[in-house]
Amino acid sequence: MGRRNKNKVFDAVEVTDAGGKGKGIGKSPDGRVIFIDNVVPGDIADIKTTKKRKSYYQGTAVNFHQFSDKRVEPVCQHFGTCGGCKWQNMGYEYQLEYKQNEVLNNLIRVGKVELPEVTPILGSKEIYFYRNKMEFSFSDSRWLTPEEINSGKDFDDKNALGFHIPGMWDKILDIKKCHLQEDPSNAIRNFVKEYATDNDLSFFNARKQEGLLRTLMIRTSSTGELMVLIQFFHEDKEKRELLLDAVAEMFPEITSLQYVINEKGNDTLYDQEVICYKGRDHIFEQMEGLQFKINAKSFYQTNSAQAYELYKITRDFADLQGDEIVYDLYTGTGTIAQFVAKKAKKVIGVEVVPEAIIDAKENAERNQVENTEFFVGDMKKVFSESFIDTHGQPDVIITDPPRDGMHKDVIAQIIGILPQRIVYVSCNSATQARDLSLLDEYYKVTKVQPVDMFPQTHHVENVVCLERK
Repeated sequence: MGRRNKNKVFDAVEVTDAGGKGKGIGKSPDGRVIFIDNVVPGDIADIKTTKKRKSYYQGTAVNFHQFSDKRVEPVCQHFGTCGGCKWQNMGYEYQLEYKQNEVLNNLIRVGKVELPEVTPILGSKEIYFYRNKMEFSFSDSRWLTPEEINSGKDFDDKNALGFHIPGMWDKILDIKKCHLQEDPSNAIRNFVKEYATDNDLSFFNARKQEGLLRTLMIRTSSTGELMVLIQFFHEDKEKRELLLDAVAEMFPEITSLQYVINEKGNDTLYDQEVICYKGRDHIFEQMEGLQFKINAKSFYQTNSAQAYELYKITRDFADLQGDEIVYDLYTGTGTIAQFVAKKAKKVIGVEVVPEAIIDAKENAERNQVENTEFFVGDMKKVFSESFIDTHGQPDVIITDPPRDGMHKDVIAQIIGILPQRIVYVSCNSATQARDLSLLDEYYKVTKVQPVDMFPQTHHVENVVCLERK
């Protein structure tokens, strides 16, 4: 007996909201929620389910009865196949509305804390070409679009330089023009692909673990500097230099041209030697006169202009008068720490990644910021009595943790020292809300400011100010 097809089709479902991971939300005839790909709130469509769970379905629109008035025409030719800008078919004013609602819903439903009036989300002036870092992957067996497959044609050019298809680690969509990073990003990527193909440089095959070219990283900065890094799977000096020299000649504006020979099974650079081929091994970012050295492994907010707005809000929420001791948790390369330092007595930055702390110290020295100190440490263990005795009781804590939020032990340590004020910067308002609930006995939320760092996506940052009760 054949396996029964469990996929259902629900007719004329109205999409009423946008939810987690940018999916549309509708309701099935049996009352269960449906999380739907490729729709915009206000659409009415037939939905084919792809997954069934006890309390919800996942599905895809297969036929539209009515299009939402919130829809706009996507500008990118790759929209719908590339998973990078899932909201490009929704007007930007509506994107902001749903991001605001997501933050508010998480704080209310997950955090269950008393809230002040939430300030309207700060939108981004640039809604395209705003990223300062892009990473592209090479493949010798590119992903064919449904249109290409249905055409019945044979495609001789199987090489791709682009993005992973969502959920498929070995499938790469070839990108002609990406609207996320300003030029010369597209020109560099297209040149590298064309030159490599014309000169018989083999593209990587992730399944077979063979081929020369693995990844291309392009970083731009607000100062106009440009970094290009090509990752090779194995050394081939002649072909490597052929490509690097061609890139350098075609794009003389490149500040930093680097490469990596990575023979591992994965593409991560953090345990690899990065070799500078031409120019400097770094570029500079600048913010209010502060310079930040960015190397190939550095973390820096990927939307430079909006990061400046985010940091200004953080500094305003900290409300420093000049005599405070500030602890900056998850400090990274110390950007926030140095940004607020001129209004504080002293800023102590803590980060678990040793290389980031080296960068933070170097940046502070370059910027002649003398009232910051940076330490490598596991955030769960850092607040020892000796650490507090040495560096002082913090008046303000600024925390900008990863998406998982703060570890419960970190929260317990913060409660143990009870600073007067906490400024919590988050890229995940759900885990932020969870942490706020744990702090609720001791702190009151006094300010909330969502910030859109990533237009055309569902991602949203949120800054919360907490005052000791």
